[in-house]
Amino acid sequence: MVEISVVVPVYNVEEFLGECLDSIVNQTFKDIEIICVNDGSPDNSLEILKEYAARDDRFIVIDQENGGHAVASNRGIDIAKGKYLFLMDSDDILDLNAFEHTYKVAEEKNVDFVIFQAINYYMDKNELVEAENYSMNALADFVGDRVFNWREVKDFTFKITVTPWSKLYNREFIMKNNIRFPEGYVFDDNVFFFDVFFAAERIAFHREHLFKRRWYSSSSTTSGGVKFMDYIPICGLIWDVFTKYGVFEEFKENLFDKKIGTINHWYNGINEEFKQEYFDRMKADYVQLADDEKFFEDFLNTLTDEEKMIFDAVLESEVYTEFDLKLEQKQLLYENNKLKRKVSQELHKNKQIRKKRFDVNSNIKKLKEENENMLLLNKQLTDKINKLS
Repeated sequence: MVEISVVVPVYNVEEFLGECLDSIVNQTFKDIEIICVNDGSPDNSLEILKEYAARDDRFIVIDQENGGHAVASNRGIDIAKGKYLFLMDSDDILDLNAFEHTYKVAEEKNVDFVIFQAINYYMDKNELVEAENYSMNALADFVGDRVFNWREVKDFTFKITVTPWSKLYNREFIMKNNIRFPEGYVFDDNVFFFDVFFAAERIAFHREHLFKRRWYSSSSTTSGGVKFMDYIPICGLIWDVFTKYGVFEEFKENLFDKKIGTINHWYNGINEEFKQEYFDRMKADYVQLADDEKFFEDFLNTLTDEEKMIFDAVLESEVYTEFDLKLEQKQLLYENNKLKRKVSQELHKNKQIRKKRFDVNSNIKKLKEENENMLLLNKQLTDKINKLS
């Protein structure tokens, strides 16, 4: 049995695939199998995979009709035979020591998975930029070298990157818990991560940047394409995972924030041509929420003011342009009311200051009068003393 199975779903990445595969082939840790699932790529990706496989017998190349990232990843997971499992993105780059270092941690600490750090690689600028979402320094500071589970780091639950490529998994743990990517969506890594996170009893953090996350304008999470709409059903699947592990109530504020704030975030990022369809799906999802009156009341009471404005604007609108205008109007009214409250508070403060000033002036006047009386008494006493003398 090999020690690490590397699963690489591949789709239309001929420009970056060689660099990705080189970073796997040249790992200092050699006991690996490299399962590449070509997901119906229309470019030369399959030919590149075949070339690598011809030179290195650790490669297993599978060619299938296009089914999406989840289908390709799940197929690779099912084929994998290694003790550990690593899920690679085919346009990114691994540090050559990544497997050696994370394997050592996994073995020494006997964990279900190891989290490690990644860094952003902005292709257009040829620049490496560290960011907290991939570095997770706050989590690293908190856990140090100890083994932990979700209960001990629950405050960090939504601050850990959901990306599968920043973890080394114990494959038996994945198989035993039947954890797979939900098929047919982008953002599928959200569901996979939370399933892994709550199922695991032993997690370790390795504080080293071992992965370069490539950013470019046509990537699926920056292009504004139609698949942005997938976050709406994905959000529901995330809720299902939290319900499955009995922790929905504990995390409901964050989950409600995702239902409103994050869905609205992807709405703002989607291309104009898809906005109406996105809005229709968003509204249908929110209308469905309102059907359960008891849940809906709790839901509304948990939302922030900003989230309530978004939710109300969606329900009050029929088309996305109306939603945009209503939301802008609500936000302006909200800001106006905040300013009014602030003005009222300042006026109240000013009134209190004026009152204090009046009180101070009254006290000064009173003290002056008392002082004059004292001076008069003093003069009278002095006169009496002078007469006596």
